[in-house]
Amino acid sequence: MSSSTPDLGARIARLFVYPVKSCAGVELTQAVLTPTGLDLDRAWMVVDEAGEWVSQRELPRMALIRPQLKTYEVVLRAAGMLALHLEIEAVEQPVVVRLWGQQLKAYDMGHVAAQWFSDFLGAKLRLVRFDPDERYLSDRRWTGALEAENQFSDGYPLLVLGESALQPLNARLAAAGQAPVGIERFRPNIVLAGFEAHDEDRVEGLRIDTGEGTVELKLVKPCPRCPIPNIDPATAEIHPGVGDALQAYRQDARLNGAVSFGMNAIVLAGVDQVLRAGQAVSADYQFD
Repeated sequence: MSSSTPDLGARIARLFVYPVKSCAGVELTQAVLTPTGLDLDRAWMVVDEAGEWVSQRELPRMALIRPQLKTYEVVLRAAGMLALHLEIEAVEQPVVVRLWGQQLKAYDMGHVAAQWFSDFLGAKLRLVRFDPDERYLSDRRWTGALEAENQFSDGYPLLVLGESALQPLNARLAAAGQAPVGIERFRPNIVLAGFEAHDEDRVEGLRIDTGEGTVELKLVKPCPRCPIPNIDPATAEIHPGVGDALQAYRQDARLNGAVSFGMNAIVLAGVDQVLRAGQAVSADYQFD
């Protein structure tokens, strides 16, 4: 059973993209919606010499690589390194890489980019760009009859999270004598304001009026949480406190007891529309 509600006061609070998978995000005031999520989200990925993807799980210092989006390029900066400039439309030779066990077509970004990542992260690495001709689809067990395309995301085009979800988490951290954490720990694309804590768990669909059209999103799967939220995005230091706190109250029966925080979403309508912070959001709630 579902119910549509205008959610008076609900809105987009923040927007984030992560141009290089597992590196720092970029907060935007507006972003173009594409079939694979927000434009340039997870368009690049770091791989090892065998073409296997790497992440903060193995290399937490990836959190310290900070992208900046410009008109025709992405600029990557990290402490002690000269800036790496990547032309958005430039690639080198085609390659095949592996992400979550799937082989995907990509393009290598060349020796300069490879050396930059290898030097900063202390391992032999390459940077690749997603091949737009590749079709990397979300798991149909969660999307049903719908096909949802991705770039190098962990399997779904968008991650939606209500900013109020931090309140019970930070209350638990405070009770344990630990510092509060920010929403950046959880790497969302769309942060919602005006919802109760974890309302996104109960939402089936979102509609956003952009002024030029309507964006429709379907929330399809709770986001299972790996150890990355334990990594401080400002320092790359690891502390298990966040994961321990979540384990105490966010075990999700839909994921066989795994911890969830936020909802993965797919795009139903509104490709090429511009999402902006402050836009009103209405929701279809799912009730038992």
